[in-house]
Amino acid sequence: MSTHTPASTAQPRSGFRIPKVPFWAQILAGLVLGVLLGWAARTGDVAWLKDTLEQIGTIFVQLLKLAVAPLVFFAILVSITNLRNVNNAARLATRTLLWFFATSLIAVAIGLTIGLITNPGAGTGLTTKDGTAPESSGSWIDFLTGIVPTDIITPFTELQVLQIVFMAAALGVAALKLGEKAQPVIALSETILELLQKALWWVIRLAPIGTVGLIGFAIADYGWNLISKYATFTADVYIGCALVLFGVYPLLLATVAKVNPLQFFRGAWPAIQLAFVSRSSVGTMPVTKKVTERLGVPQEYTSFAVPFGATTKMDGCAAIYPALAAIFIAEIFDVTLGLQDYILIAFVSVIGSAATAGLTGATIMTTLTLSTLGLPLEGVGLLLAIDPILDMIRTATNVAGQAVVPVLVAARENILDREAYDNATSFDLNDPDPTDPTPPAQSPAVTVPA
Repeated sequence: MSTHTPASTAQPRSGFRIPKVPFWAQILAGLVLGVLLGWAARTGDVAWLKDTLEQIGTIFVQLLKLAVAPLVFFAILVSITNLRNVNNAARLATRTLLWFFATSLIAVAIGLTIGLITNPGAGTGLTTKDGTAPESSGSWIDFLTGIVPTDIITPFTELQVLQIVFMAAALGVAALKLGEKAQPVIALSETILELLQKALWWVIRLAPIGTVGLIGFAIADYGWNLISKYATFTADVYIGCALVLFGVYPLLLATVAKVNPLQFFRGAWPAIQLAFVSRSSVGTMPVTKKVTERLGVPQEYTSFAVPFGATTKMDGCAAIYPALAAIFIAEIFDVTLGLQDYILIAFVSVIGSAATAGLTGATIMTTLTLSTLGLPLEGVGLLLAIDPILDMIRTATNVAGQAVVPVLVAARENILDREAYDNATSFDLNDPDPTDPTPPAQSPAVTVPA
């Protein structure tokens, strides 16, 4: 007589299970492997390896950019319509803008101070012949006239993010004015935004592979000899961003919001590390939004502040970097900057930060700064050689600021859930759905005290 063991009581098989590798470890491995492969491609003159690294990095960046236009449009549209759930929304938006300006002004002051102390362009050996003018440049006329699109298709096909923001904001305000009649459009936009965030998450999971290509090609193409010429400038950018990231932001959190700064970094770390690798504020936006909510900022306000910040809040790319870049280029081209020039740099950084639009790189912002100061645009060509390495820390600083400001405003307006902030923990980007929305069934309106 045979016996049968039910499946529910059967003993599990013993076997080897591959341990789950944390996302940060995957990123670190990608950085190390990228450096090694880049070094091998350059020293061994292996053309196919260099081309492969370039293609891997290019495809990763292109996948991120593919989602930028629709993601920005629907994120801004939904963020504005979400303000209908926030009492005194105008005051909340105004406070957010003021903190954007204030922190940008502090960041540009730090960049100018470091540049004046270190003279990053002196002794580099670079000359005017080493740089070429970019094919397109930014100017105040282009900046102002470029806000309003001539049609609704071109901004999406040519990735004119500022124009996309304008159209989304206009439709968002119109939806608020229409009220209940616009509810079907709002619901559809929210669904599309969730679909885009889900698709973008698949791209984010490829970040370790993208890191191998981006870092590897940078090493293979530029080499250590070229990078050494930018040593002071590179150190200045990293030091300036570190001072803002680990000095200014914690100080503001401790004195203005009266919260534990270390807890902020514990909760916001997934977004910061992803920003460092992806070099895209918009690409990181779903994760930034998630960590900001986990830090106790109401979802309705986060849905406005984070997308808005991802396209306009750029302390790394639009404040520290252009200040240092202007000094660097002025020294190479033997141009003396005066007090009025430094004031202009600060003005451009605070007002013109939307020109960066959350994309990788800060070329448009740099050309806008140089053209305002009357510096040769050929200097941009000098900076492009080192840009990928600098853009990592710049974007990490950008994204940290995009999470810090909502915490500051929420704390000052007494709508910050301090218990949630104190209990916020980091999450691994290997989790199945870390960007999935987790709103309560019926989210009450956020009330800002008058």
